[in-house]
Amino acid sequence: MTSGVVALVLLAAVMHASWNAALRGGRDRLWSGSAMGFSAALACLLAIPFLPLPLLPSWPHIALSAAIHVGYTLLLVRMYRQGDLGVTYPVARGSSPLLITLGGAFLGGEIISPIHGAGVALVSAGIFTLAFGGGHLHRASIPAALATGVAIAAYSLTDGLGARVSGNAVAYTAWMMLLHGMAMPVVFSSRRRKGKLALFTGRSHRDWMQAAAGGIISLTGYGVVIWAMKHASMGMVSALRETSVLFAAFLGRVFLGEPFTTPKIVAAIMIVAGAICLHH
Repeated sequence: MTSGVVALVLLAAVMHASWNAALRGGRDRLWSGSAMGFSAALACLLAIPFLPLPLLPSWPHIALSAAIHVGYTLLLVRMYRQGDLGVTYPVARGSSPLLITLGGAFLGGEIISPIHGAGVALVSAGIFTLAFGGGHLHRASIPAALATGVAIAAYSLTDGLGARVSGNAVAYTAWMMLLHGMAMPVVFSSRRRKGKLALFTGRSHRDWMQAAAGGIISLTGYGVVIWAMKHASMGMVSALRETSVLFAAFLGRVFLGEPFTTPKIVAAIMIVAGAICLHH
């Protein structure tokens, strides 16, 4: 990967950790996740008139990814109910780079070099070490975290392949996030068994401002990742993006009072070493 792509993906990693920290720290995570998705959809709705229409072969990917993202959001909410950000987040993120690398090889014909393969392995190993290096991990949270990791791999592969046949990665991202975000109010209402406008009632202006900020950050960060997967190996982009766990661990320590132990420091060194291999 070029230095420019690496820098943008690392920026996306910071963005991703930031909105996950906001979701984990929220009082009502289902509402926060739904409101973030809806806010991102509104931003996409404003941008779409100025973007070209994605090419026809990409539309099945757009629809499939939007559906997977709905499931991913629900898994994420469940996961954060049961464990610390600095623990459950790495379990979910650590399982995806290897899955995406394998999927990229079988579905996209991507073959990465040995040093890049070592980079992916180091990042994943470091992430799992980070997960089990401290913090409170409920046994019940492991299945949800691993299922979240599978969902991450599924939507990443779908979007990586879809962006390549879309003609325009930005337009692809806008339509996919629009479909996902517009579905979230319906999902929220059905989960809470309330009226169709349940998402929009009983919340303060501040709550909506925070959700909007999280939604825009999420949209921007993932848009960068989709663009990068159009120009580089999906597995390598995914592994580099998952360095977000370092930022998540830092945010969990500073804002949520979660521990940052010696094993986590060792894990951080492994992740950085892997990122260096990916940039080689």
